Amino acid sequence: MAAPSEALPTGTLGKVRPHPSQNEALLFEKSSPGKRAYKLPALDVPAVNAPELLQDVYRTQPALLPELSEIEIVRHFTRLSTWNYSIDAGMYPLGSCTMKYNPRVNELVARTEGLAEAHPYRPESLAQGALQVIELLQNCLTEITGMDAVTLQPAAGAHGEFTGILLVRAWHESQGNPRKKILIPDSAHGTNPATAAICGYQVENLKSNPLGGIDLEALTRQVTEDTAALMLTNPSTIGVFESDIHRVAEILHAKGALLYMDGANMNALVGKVRPGDFGVDVMHLNLHKTFSTPHGGGGPGSGPVACKAFLEPFLPTPVLVRRTGTEGLGTREGSSTTNMAAPGASHLGTWESKDSTSLHWNYNRPHSVGRVRAFYGNTGVLIRALAYILANGPDGLRQTTEDAVLNANYIRARLQDIYELPYKTASMHEVVFSDKRQAARGVKTGDIAKRLIDYGFHPYTVSFPMIVPGALMIEPTESESLEELDLFIEAMRSIAREAEETPDLVKSAPHSTRIRRLDEVRAARSPHLRWKPQA
Repeated sequence: MAAPSEALPTGTLGKVRPHPSQNEALLFEKSSPGKRAYKLPALDVPAVNAPELLQDVYRTQPALLPELSEIEIVRHFTRLSTWNYSIDAGMYPLGSCTMKYNPRVNELVARTEGLAEAHPYRPESLAQGALQVIELLQNCLTEITGMDAVTLQPAAGAHGEFTGILLVRAWHESQGNPRKKILIPDSAHGTNPATAAICGYQVENLKSNPLGGIDLEALTRQVTEDTAALMLTNPSTIGVFESDIHRVAEILHAKGALLYMDGANMNALVGKVRPGDFGVDVMHLNLHKTFSTPHGGGGPGSGPVACKAFLEPFLPTPVLVRRTGTEGLGTREGSSTTNMAAPGASHLGTWESKDSTSLHWNYNRPHSVGRVRAFYGNTGVLIRALAYILANGPDGLRQTTEDAVLNANYIRARLQDIYELPYKTASMHEVVFSDKRQAARGVKTGDIAKRLIDYGFHPYTVSFPMIVPGALMIEPTESESLEELDLFIEAMRSIAREAEETPDLVKSAPHSTRIRRLDEVRAARSPHLRWKPQA
């Protein structure tokens, strides 16, 4: 572990927001035998010898846990919380990631008694409330995207990509030819080629034109009868809307290929245009980016997939439906009933009649790609997304989109005189600069990002997209006020001046953090952990 920061250098740091500098020890280093943060009352039942009673499962040695007082624990975690950057503390200009503010009303609704404990796989008579939430959210997303059907089952954006490409493959197979390759633009998210490869396709790169969009001539040459789909992000990762999107769809469809849209940047389109109206066949959404749910971070996320009607039969099971009349549908997988719903589908259970107004899970989907996860989405995340949509309403969602685009273009207009703008095409929700001017003084995008920490801002997205050498990818989202944007712009302009006048100051940043700049390569290859348990 590196030493705490040295004294701050002189210069423009008077404008820097200070960070705490106390060097917090590890809990294991604070630990002393016999310390306790609690005291239990005397037993009011006979004592038992747990190790003797549970010989097969009881520890033979006590767990190696730190022993601390209550105040030590409270202070430790309180201090750590003050060092953690969060959206409550400041702006996240992370391009592509779309780190927008999550309104507290989302949390309030998700924790409402009844909704908080709701599970969509409870017996249907008890699950109607949760199912209505799911149905309403699906209907909202269908309308917003201009598609015909939605599944909320995928757990994240990349998982949604995987599900969407499975639909593409299943449809082509139903036509007698699964096809061999998927086209992916050079500006795509890295998950796109990974998804295509996992689904068994060859990945073929598609070069962008000088404006950062799809090169229609290259697309026409590369689309063949072996092309299954084009995976297109729109707006692209350089924040450019594909103005020729209708022509792109026509070229693909003429060869029997499909248009898949990575909906990661849908927050620049909501309420303005609908992908289903400009030729998209299937797409995924990132609820955390567009509809203000918490980022997954390895935990709960959501990546719904929307598709046109011809792909609906292939959606993952189960599919939520409203029964009309006395129509019967297969019951839950794993039913112990042996009366079959369809030949060769013993897992479907019995057919049964239900109230015509109730919602049900349909497992009888012979063309489905199957389940893509254990449960039907993360219910708490779905509730949060619906709360956000309903709180804004159609006009509010449109205004949100307009504000996001306005904020990005405001930053672009205020910084393009000092940072290189490689693509002059109109920006949507994010703007991508390069470090070309600063690199002439030896200052790279990573240096600028680390210096930005000294000014109290989370760094922007560094070195992505890769079609922009030394990229500075900035997305303010609609969350930020004019005052916060001006602070960020002032910081970026100040750093640009430092890069010209005192480049070593920028190249050695950050200076105001507890830990100075790390040797990142060495840290990754030779991690040093201070505490080791005693044998």
